[in-house]
Amino acid sequence: MKKNLYLSAVLVGAAAVLTGCGPKYSIEEHGQYNLVIQQGGQTLGYSPESGIQLIEDGGYMFKDLNKNGEIDVYEDWRKTPEERAKDLAAQLSIEEIAGLMLYSAHQSIPGNPGGGHFRGSTYNDTTLEASGLQSYDLTDQQKKFLKEDNLRAVLVTSVESPEVAAKWNNNVQAFVEGLGHGIPANNSSDPRHTSRSDAEYNYGAGGTISIWPSSLGIAATFDPAVMKQFGQIASTEYRALGIATALSPQVDLATDPRWSRFSGTFGDDSDLATDMARAYCDGFQTSPKDQAIDGAWGYNSVNAMVKHWYGYGAQEGGRDSHYCYGKYAVYPGNNLEEHKKSFTEGAFKLEDGTGMASAIMPIYSILFNQDPDGNNVGGSYSKWMIQKQLREEAGFDGVACTDWNIMFDNNAVEAFGGMCWGVENVPVAERHFMILEAGVDQFGGQNDKGPVLEAYKIWCDKYGKESADERFQKSAYRLLLNVFRVGLFENPYLDPEETKATVGKPEFMQAGYEAQLKSIVMLKNHGNALPMAEKKNVYVAKRHFVRTVGMMGASGEDKWDYPVSLDLVKKYYNVVENPEEADFALVFINEPSSGAGYSVEDRNKGGNGYVPVSLQYNDYTAEFARETSVAGGDPKESFTNRSYKGKTVKTANKDDMQVVLDTKKLMGDKPVVVALSTGRPVVVSEFEAAADALLVTFTVGNQAVLDIVSGKAEPSALLPMDMPASMKVVEEQLEDVSHDMECYKDADGNTYSFAFGMNWKGVINDERVNKYK
Repeated sequence: MKKNLYLSAVLVGAAAVLTGCGPKYSIEEHGQYNLVIQQGGQTLGYSPESGIQLIEDGGYMFKDLNKNGEIDVYEDWRKTPEERAKDLAAQLSIEEIAGLMLYSAHQSIPGNPGGGHFRGSTYNDTTLEASGLQSYDLTDQQKKFLKEDNLRAVLVTSVESPEVAAKWNNNVQAFVEGLGHGIPANNSSDPRHTSRSDAEYNYGAGGTISIWPSSLGIAATFDPAVMKQFGQIASTEYRALGIATALSPQVDLATDPRWSRFSGTFGDDSDLATDMARAYCDGFQTSPKDQAIDGAWGYNSVNAMVKHWYGYGAQEGGRDSHYCYGKYAVYPGNNLEEHKKSFTEGAFKLEDGTGMASAIMPIYSILFNQDPDGNNVGGSYSKWMIQKQLREEAGFDGVACTDWNIMFDNNAVEAFGGMCWGVENVPVAERHFMILEAGVDQFGGQNDKGPVLEAYKIWCDKYGKESADERFQKSAYRLLLNVFRVGLFENPYLDPEETKATVGKPEFMQAGYEAQLKSIVMLKNHGNALPMAEKKNVYVAKRHFVRTVGMMGASGEDKWDYPVSLDLVKKYYNVVENPEEADFALVFINEPSSGAGYSVEDRNKGGNGYVPVSLQYNDYTAEFARETSVAGGDPKESFTNRSYKGKTVKTANKDDMQVVLDTKKLMGDKPVVVALSTGRPVVVSEFEAAADALLVTFTVGNQAVLDIVSGKAEPSALLPMDMPASMKVVEEQLEDVSHDMECYKDADGNTYSFAFGMNWKGVINDERVNKYK
């Protein structure tokens, strides 16, 4: 027997117990939403304002999301996710599918009132403050793209607090639940767990989210179990924030040491990167058995969107393809195939039950002259990369989503904006068509369904309506499957108090902090300078903080200041201002910052604009660079040679090196301990001799550094990359090949190569080194 029940009619007080043939179930009020708790069945969450009905069948309750009075296959949680996705995909209109193919521009909570890359947000046509609304209410722009454009994939950036994120999620889900077929929002996030240097760890205090090293830092543990633990904890926190898709991991093989996105990878070794990629995806996608829905998929699962398929780590000159000047990846060593390994052998061969990563993001870059058909276009436009290699050869049938903004125009070589590499002269609608034709399903950064509908018409004209409908339904199936697998159709709602208790809870914070300790590499310990007993006198060198300009604008203030909280240091040592009174010195420095490889100033002076990316602190002249670049060419340039041979660049933070040298002069024979924070290889030859102990850190808190220095923890990490002997060897290495440059040998005779590290006993030579080196 089936019964239709209007949800608002079944409530009596805070909860009503319904009895039918079979188990009992209750409906609980939770403010923004209600829950149907079912014995032996799935818990259903719904908004009392959405107007949908409940249907009872066999003693169980189901949501009538499309309001047709029946339990459709897609509404029946007893069916498999595959059956449900197939049924719903066939029901959707082309306009609804076009909405599923959209992936929003970056959304902060509350919305950002400014313009620029993240676009302006309004509330009832005014500011949040003037509107009288709450920070968890929807912006005007969000309401439009959710309702008018049928968008359901939302990229969330910063959030005011975990509770605000939970309430905003509930508002979004309530808003879309009553629309069309009741498809819930699939909210997502870029990585959000890395530490700040000033973040002080307190086991009992908890935090806004657990704090971990960067991906490169976790790779430095050489322990995939740590990576999997991160995935398990991060997925739990993500789901508590309403996030069901992670725009990660970045499994690119970082074969060029100059590349600015090196820090987000697992390093320059394909074996290590492959194991870390697998562990990351298993951790994120696998639900515990008590939360499982279908196999290992369930309510604690987060879809992993691995990126960037493939070859991104071989950017010519280390320039990044977020910009026109970095649009080309090059393969002078004919080593493109190795760049697949972390995908095909790692993310696509999982061990814990979900099979493979459920989504993938292709590369921005043009893989220069690699396509046998001669098509030099960005990854998402390439049939050779997506349809042939990804779909057919690698057997990937999950969601493929473009990187952000590749459909839009780019206005200047140095501009951060549209990344339509190789199709600059193609109309916007046709770009969307090319992306679909290549085998991609979703458009990152696109809030407007209009160009997607135009692409549908182009497909109809070229291949016929039947083919167009089939192609759109194929993408709809893939996109919907990732929503069914994680239980959003049953219950997308969150209890803000549970969110507050889950995100950043003490045991998660402890695990993240322990990972920070395990990620710190000790490269040098001359004369057993470390560990340094507590309560000794320490001189802390000030650092020159330079105002920098990045892709999101200027940041920071130009000043000389302490790079670490002296209050924190005083918990370990007596801080003295006079080096003569100190037993040792602490110096905190960052990797050299020479820019991104392009200079408007050089262009304005008659040059081609291209300059070196330097990994040393002193001024660098590219004496050994190529006479002629491997790749080149752009509609905005009248030349194809992007060589920078003979040009000189300065590093903005040269004073970091100088502080080390000056501190050594001040300290004489007393130990100088240097902590180098980096996200890529560094030429350390300029200052290494002045450091008695040298620690390399990958986005960790200063407290973790002090725990190592004081001996509260012992260093155990290994280099996840090679450290070059000089900029000469950097210029002469091949962008697409790992381990092909001479590594630096220090004053103690140790070579800073991949898998090198030290503990208190000396050079580490354990099973990790034997396995990977």
